[in-house]
Amino acid sequence: MSNANLKNEIKDWVISIVIAVVLAFFIRYFIVELYMVEGPSMRPTLMNGERLVVNKFIYRFKMPEYDDVLVFRYPQDPSRDFIKRVIAVAGDTIEIKEGRVFRNGQLLNEPYILEKTKGSYPLATVPSGTIFVMGDNRNNSEDSRFNDVGFVPLNLIKGKAVLVFWPFDQLKTLP
Repeated sequence: MSNANLKNEIKDWVISIVIAVVLAFFIRYFIVELYMVEGPSMRPTLMNGERLVVNKFIYRFKMPEYDDVLVFRYPQDPSRDFIKRVIAVAGDTIEIKEGRVFRNGQLLNEPYILEKTKGSYPLATVPSGTIFVMGDNRNNSEDSRFNDVGFVPLNLIKGKAVLVFWPFDQLKTLP
């Protein structure tokens, strides 16, 4: 192999590696990201230690919808992420009484919750630019019912959880 051919081959390899790194960076920061579930707040839907694919692109084109499971930055410490379910969006009223959740005065059908919700939450309207989220394990979840989380600003949302990929025998898509 001539010296010129070797230089061209090295150049081709360097260009290929740079393109691969740039694409990986782009995908990781703008399209999808992998997350690990930490804690029991989303049981039985998500279990501690499961790995998720989060679509970071979807909310650039549409607003979060009821029942979306999403990842957002914890308002009190943006270096921490929370995973919760969207219960109400801007303009909705939310109330919890007698262990049941009401959105816009209608009792929610929530087959995904672990157990009946303890406690209450006074009637409130979700402010513009925010959502109201709760964990599926209602009695072991720090969510919008608590002052340190509250109504979650849309700019703190990182993406929608779309797939559990680990452990492999638990592979499933999310609503």
